[in-house]
Amino acid sequence: MIEIRFHGRGGQGAQVASKVLAVAFFHEGYFVQSFPAFGVERRGAPVMAFLRIDREPIHLRVNIYEPDHLVVLDPTLIGAVDLTSGLKPNGWILINSYQPPEAFRGLKGFRIATVDATSIAIRHGLGSRTNPIVNTAILGAFSKITGLVGMDSITLAIREEVPGKKDENVRAAREAYNEVTAEFHSER
Repeated sequence: MIEIRFHGRGGQGAQVASKVLAVAFFHEGYFVQSFPAFGVERRGAPVMAFLRIDREPIHLRVNIYEPDHLVVLDPTLIGAVDLTSGLKPNGWILINSYQPPEAFRGLKGFRIATVDATSIAIRHGLGSRTNPIVNTAILGAFSKITGLVGMDSITLAIREEVPGKKDENVRAAREAYNEVTAEFHSER
């Protein structure tokens, strides 16, 4: 089983990202489980969403405490929330940031990838300039760095699950796929 935890702020689309990625994995023959962490649900508040995938039916029904990978939609959460809690060694941390992976050297022992999903979302008119919706862009980057799910499946899932601006969301995901950069930090 592979477990992925999404961290974001209310309004960025963490829950939708988890759902769209689940649908993409489903199209590739996986059993999936996607759900949000309920708590303070207001724009800007820290939020989490969870995704499990497996080739066998999934019976586990709890939050993800030891994820294989993290997707961080808002870099201001780094240091404000214990994001890496339970993250398995050599897990990917995909961060929405204009900064290169080297800027996150404090996250030792993990593979770090960054993509400027905010700028990509703004360029494609997803959300507003002050509140861009970065969820579909980050999924393209996830596809590239992990190799776990193909872009064709991401594209199909976006077209099925995202309610509006389907072409713009697909283009944002593809742009992020091409722009993501990664680095491995071996010290822990």
